[in-house]
Amino acid sequence: MHPSAHVDTFTRDNLPPVEEWPELVHSLEALEFPAQLNCAVRLLDEHVRDGRGERVALRSLDESWTYAGLQSWVNRLANVLVSTYGVEPGNRVLLRFPNSPLFAACYLAVLKCGAVAVPTMPLLRAIELRGIAGKAEVSHAISDSRLFDEIVGIEFEHLLRSDELEAQAATAADTFEAIQTASDDVALIAFTSGTTGKPKGCMHFHSDVLAMCATFSEQVLQPRPDDVFIGSPPLAFTFGLGGLLAFPLYAGASTVLLEAAPPAALAEAIESTGATICFTAPTAYKVLLADDHLERLSSLRIAVSAGEHLPKPVYVEWTERTGICMIDGIGATEIIHIFLSMNGKGDKPGSTGVPVPGYEIRIFDGDMNEAPDGEEGLLGLRGPTGCKYLSDERQSQYVKNGWNLTGDVFRRDEDGCYWYVARGDDMIISSGYNISGPEVEEALLSHAAVAECAVVATPDSERGHVPKAFIVLADGVEASSDLTDELQLFVKKLIAPYKYPRQVEYVDDLPKTQTGKIKRFALR
Repeated sequence: MHPSAHVDTFTRDNLPPVEEWPELVHSLEALEFPAQLNCAVRLLDEHVRDGRGERVALRSLDESWTYAGLQSWVNRLANVLVSTYGVEPGNRVLLRFPNSPLFAACYLAVLKCGAVAVPTMPLLRAIELRGIAGKAEVSHAISDSRLFDEIVGIEFEHLLRSDELEAQAATAADTFEAIQTASDDVALIAFTSGTTGKPKGCMHFHSDVLAMCATFSEQVLQPRPDDVFIGSPPLAFTFGLGGLLAFPLYAGASTVLLEAAPPAALAEAIESTGATICFTAPTAYKVLLADDHLERLSSLRIAVSAGEHLPKPVYVEWTERTGICMIDGIGATEIIHIFLSMNGKGDKPGSTGVPVPGYEIRIFDGDMNEAPDGEEGLLGLRGPTGCKYLSDERQSQYVKNGWNLTGDVFRRDEDGCYWYVARGDDMIISSGYNISGPEVEEALLSHAAVAECAVVATPDSERGHVPKAFIVLADGVEASSDLTDELQLFVKKLIAPYKYPRQVEYVDDLPKTQTGKIKRFALR
């Protein structure tokens, strides 16, 4: 590792042992980073230096910030953090905001002054925030004033309200020399959403932030400076950090940051801002296909889906009805962003595509032997980014033989395309048969009566477990035993009959995380 610029060495001291790291592979020239690197300089300062300061960088529904204006605010905020509140390189700074230009500016200011950002979801409560703050030994916290109640009882050296910090920054100097951090100094700790148990802190370097830009964004998405990004994921989620901040700034484009973006509001914002690239979850795209939303999407040229498997029926209907390129991908908080995806060039409907340039993908059996094409196994990957848990014994479970194992079950076909089967814990074993919950979901979603669904294992005295479907019905459709019979028969005709949902429960909505993932563990 390179000599660190961190005065506070907590993050480097708590990296996993080197022997538990994944193998980091650098296969693109753009991934050859210098020893000293502050990602905020590449994302912001270089645009102003090279004469692009008057371009719009950030937008909300009622304001816009140019690159020069954003740089001025980032510098002012950094000066206040350092001079008034004593932030030192390596200190952890917790951020608690909805998506907004001010959140983006605070995020970049923390990076620019060499501190470590610890972004958190706005819906987290005090008990969850206290756990994150303790795990990361956070010294400073900045909270949107409207979200202050849940954080005010947690002990920090400094707890800052956004309106007070903004007022102090307004009179601060607008120049600030970025701390010359090492490329492998930790820039952020991204905590997993906690859907599978105790949250884990994923540490990412300054080089990792730029690596996701140089791989998925530059190689697959290929945005243009005139693109306008928009979407629903929070910036506290690495899917949102990439798609709604790092990718647009890396390309010199602009991004629309919405405090809340349910499908109806997202569709309206796409229309009003002329957005061209959208990032959201599969369930949102399903809703956006409603007739009253479709007419608002004409400015889009690319739709990126991730966070959860995109069912084939949704992909097919989207492409047929909108003509907008749909790029489905899989990423992980541990990897920072998408590493396997469609690319808009001869994609196979229903597949998750091919490795993002810069990453290698393999399918392994339980003994870490590579599985032949056509056989199901655990998805393994390596590339320029990888899992580096903050002081967590689960590091050795995620990384084996230098490969990151995401816990997803996939198969690869003879053309090198990868097909999602299930999360490892979403496989349903019934009377000795393996049943993929997502496969049953995909079949159900092909029926016009089904708006959303999730299929999980439920205990059964005879079969051990059976598939149970939780179904949200389309508008105007009423639940009945006849409909249940119809749906079960429908699934039997589409896929192997033994896979049909033996139990069906109709619900008004499905429990979801703030990032749009269905909480299957809650349904189980």
